[in-house]
Amino acid sequence: MKKLNEILGIKYPVIQGGMANIATGAFAAACSDAGALGLIATGGMPAERFREEIRAARSLTDKPFGANLMLMNPNIRELVDIVCEEHLPFVTTGAGNPGTYMEQLKKAGVFVMPVVAAPVLAKHLEDLGADAIIAEGCESGGHIGEMTTMTLVPQVCDTVKIPVIAAGGIADRRQMAAVKALGACGAQVGTCLLVSRECPIHENYKQAILKAGGSDTIVTGRIGGTPVRVLKNRMAREYVRQEKKGASLEELEKYTLGSLRRAVFEGDTQTGSLMSGQVCGQLKEIRPVADILADLCAGF
Repeated sequence: MKKLNEILGIKYPVIQGGMANIATGAFAAACSDAGALGLIATGGMPAERFREEIRAARSLTDKPFGANLMLMNPNIRELVDIVCEEHLPFVTTGAGNPGTYMEQLKKAGVFVMPVVAAPVLAKHLEDLGADAIIAEGCESGGHIGEMTTMTLVPQVCDTVKIPVIAAGGIADRRQMAAVKALGACGAQVGTCLLVSRECPIHENYKQAILKAGGSDTIVTGRIGGTPVRVLKNRMAREYVRQEKKGASLEELEKYTLGSLRRAVFEGDTQTGSLMSGQVCGQLKEIRPVADILADLCAGF
């Protein structure tokens, strides 16, 4: 089995997660320069801003990078057009089924890696032409499914013939060793990169992750069918409290509307949405991306 770095033509078998409002062109370029596959995240991003971020990344690195297409973005058709027009070589997809856009992306020569949370979707997407599958367990930060990485990855590996990339709960070389043992060719990581020197999130957000223990995350939206893992804070606790009381989606939205941007740009650790995976308890210092990746992949 080829390792992910051999498949993608990069140094390390690692993809940087497509984190909305965080994974800019500059951050993607920094991650690619450090040896991973950097991604520009399109969650909440206007189409023309996406084109600008692609060009910004190109001005900063000569290494390969790609984009994460958030399929719920209302401008998704235009975003797919831009991927093809700008000749991006790699795309990951999230928050939906990319089947509608698969033919267009494949015709443009794009290597497509959908993120899935269940084996049945992995098989469906393989049949539609996906080149690899990112199997993301519920240990991860942000939007999650129900299966853990430990159970999801081997089941996806047994279900599809294309390469499988593990995601969720991966932050050090022990977890990278587990990735290999589970049958995956590499990993996608996000939370451990939030505390990199190059990550553009507010310093308050970084410090909140560094101070967090392994049980300091909580899942909001589980009852309503839109589960999101974040650090426990006033907003998250109140959201879950109201959700259990039976609050409507409209009532709950007042807690989350704009909350990720407040966390990322304003450093609001009380009412902001501090998306983080359960590996937060392993992270103890801010380091350059290159150091994080070198340690992560030692011995893989």
